[in-house]
Amino acid sequence: MSLDRGLALVRSCYMGTEAAGAKRSDTSSGSRAVESPARERILSAAYDLFCRNGIRAVGIDTIIERSNVAKMTMYRHFRSKDDLVLAVLERREDLWTRQWLQAAVNRHSDDPGDRLLAVFDVFDVWFRRRNFEGCLFVNALLEIEDRKNPIHRACREQLARIRSFVEELARDAGIAEPEPFARQWHILMKGSIIAAGEGDLDAALRAKELARLLLASATPNRAPTATTSR
Repeated sequence: MSLDRGLALVRSCYMGTEAAGAKRSDTSSGSRAVESPARERILSAAYDLFCRNGIRAVGIDTIIERSNVAKMTMYRHFRSKDDLVLAVLERREDLWTRQWLQAAVNRHSDDPGDRLLAVFDVFDVWFRRRNFEGCLFVNALLEIEDRKNPIHRACREQLARIRSFVEELARDAGIAEPEPFARQWHILMKGSIIAAGEGDLDAALRAKELARLLLASATPNRAPTATTSR
């Protein structure tokens, strides 16, 4: 599923249509949240606003206005702004990490090494979109500096799960030390996202060339694949 399509599923809740996200219960502070159209509107509005503007820059009143609910309704579904942020992070992981990034990479090839490189092909398309919004997990991690804060901790955990996906691909590719390799690969991924945020539209392609060197060093017996040209 494309990222745009995933976001469209979320936004469809504004229109009262049934979306995949509406069938799931996002957790709020460990308890099951009550599903309702109002909750979906709040979550969808917060998702868009946090992804575009950050967490601290968006106030509760803005979310309430965008979602067209009463303040009492807002706090009935989310006891605090932090609870809402955590729910948005969960949704981002589902839509961005699982349904978009991992799915697109896994569709690319049956070869684990090619799948590793495909991360940057997928990023290249993303970086060139006018609505490129960067990585919510990294942005929120930098906004909330307290490592004991639940939001900071959730971001670290979600980034770690992305790294675990890379580690799994590395292990399947026969890399002897997949965990440190995945950390190096993840640095290239996060660095390319930051560079794209600076305006470098070729950031994914530049990162991919470095990734080729890293992959070749870790898999000396792997047959090289043809370089993809634009």
